[in-house]
Amino acid sequence: MRTLIGELRQHIESEVTIQGWVDVARDQGKMAFFDFRDRSGRVQGVVFGKPEVLEIAKTLRPEWVVSITGKVNKRPEKMIKEGVQNGDIELEITGIEVLSEAKELPFAMDADINIDTLLDYRPLTLRRERERMIFKVQHEIMKSFASFLTDEGFTEIQSPKIIGEDAEGTGEVFKLEYFKGQSAYLATSPQLYKQIMVGIFERVFTTGNVFRAEKHSTTRHLNEYTSIDAEMGFITDHHDVMRMEMRLLNHIVEHLKQSCSDEFALLGATFPKIKAEFPHMKLREAQELIKKETGADKTNEPDLEPEDERWLCEYASRELESDFIFVTHYPVSKRPFYTYEDEADPGFTKSFDLLFRGVEITTGGQRLNKIEDYYKKLEYKGLDPENFSFYLQAFKFGMPPHGGWGMGLERLTQKFLGLANVKEATLFPRDMNRIDTLLSKQNEA
Repeated sequence: MRTLIGELRQHIESEVTIQGWVDVARDQGKMAFFDFRDRSGRVQGVVFGKPEVLEIAKTLRPEWVVSITGKVNKRPEKMIKEGVQNGDIELEITGIEVLSEAKELPFAMDADINIDTLLDYRPLTLRRERERMIFKVQHEIMKSFASFLTDEGFTEIQSPKIIGEDAEGTGEVFKLEYFKGQSAYLATSPQLYKQIMVGIFERVFTTGNVFRAEKHSTTRHLNEYTSIDAEMGFITDHHDVMRMEMRLLNHIVEHLKQSCSDEFALLGATFPKIKAEFPHMKLREAQELIKKETGADKTNEPDLEPEDERWLCEYASRELESDFIFVTHYPVSKRPFYTYEDEADPGFTKSFDLLFRGVEITTGGQRLNKIEDYYKKLEYKGLDPENFSFYLQAFKFGMPPHGGWGMGLERLTQKFLGLANVKEATLFPRDMNRIDTLLSKQNEA
């Protein structure tokens, strides 16, 4: 029966069988030392005094998959490794079975490798401790996201990824051939479907991949990413949505402190400064502040530029003791057709972006809920209502005031952990230069 490495301390003085990978192999003549790993952790093993076992042990190499039988021994007090998993025990190996051999790795597992090597050998680099920690943290983000919203009365839904029309009218879509000569598109957002579902469950959330055909090549953009979305009905305005997201992010941070403190420490990451109420300001207020403090006049711009987002986040962290800051009231011209215009501030919307450590991680706001308003906004945006007839059915037959947000999981993970590139927080990144392998190499072939 297999025993997980993380459970070995429960079996001191007993014989066990572990199965996993050879992490490190050290041949010292009459003895051989190994570090083994499985999904639960690492342990050191040693072979001595058994020539038939030592003969097999000397053939083992890193990444070989093995089944190891041995006795769990306490280490002498002088040999205890403080602060290391299983640092007080050692496995005295009495039997080895090789389950699978491995070729020599094209890089050292503990090397400081560049982004291209990291992605070119992704099936292998994901085995590194650093990468495993990154995606353990990402798993815990998703876990706490779902648990919080479920407890708040949200129902999880799944939205389609192949759609009949560009959901937000952006034009930045991947087009594909569908049946019967029709064109279809990869979804840029679950937006229209989660709004429809507000009419069913009132509160919904969804997680899934979305696709943007933007020709970016930056450290913050992807052409396929995981969107974690929520939508809620019977709101007063966008502030209700913002309050829900603030509570969610406070919950996520507390969950990560409890579940991933070791991972944050080993990755050199710090937990964010976070308050129950995040600071917020209107776009024009933010632009006036930037002008006053830096001299850069952006007051006529319809959006924040990347350097503006970085400056605002630095300001919020330094002056307001928060790594999160909301910017609200973007122009009607800049937001999708379904965004609610503020009656008290014509030309500007009840929408927001949430900035975190220098980048926008969330876009959200209040949505239109009356059918006549949709026809007006579609006309204003130059969009044909017929292309949205399926979606508009929901609004012909009664929809409550509602709103929500969309958040990029990979970018959120990147900023929590202080990673240089969002691709480091993406299992298998898709961008304009790469679909697993570099497109330029495919063209050369």
